[in-house]
Amino acid sequence: MYLHLIQGEFNRADAIELITRMVHVKIKYHESKIMSDGNEEDIKHREARIKSLQKELFELRKFLEASKENVKIDANVTIALR
Repeated sequence: MYLHLIQGEFNRADAIELITRMVHVKIKYHESKIMSDGNEEDIKHREARIKSLQKELFELRKFLEASKENVKIDANVTIALR
């Protein structure tokens, strides 16, 4: 099953804002799980993922800020039962 989350062309400021908000939601999700989970291994994994998301967002923002062109975003969520 697929959820077509975002499809369109955006100016760079709107693209940065949209992606930043999405990444912040994911970071807050991991932070809430850290607060409620006592498993040290899981906490370390989530902390590493948060750092990775922050680094990727920083790099993406730098890339987009250097561009003058509009940005096409196509974001899908694929859901599969395990």
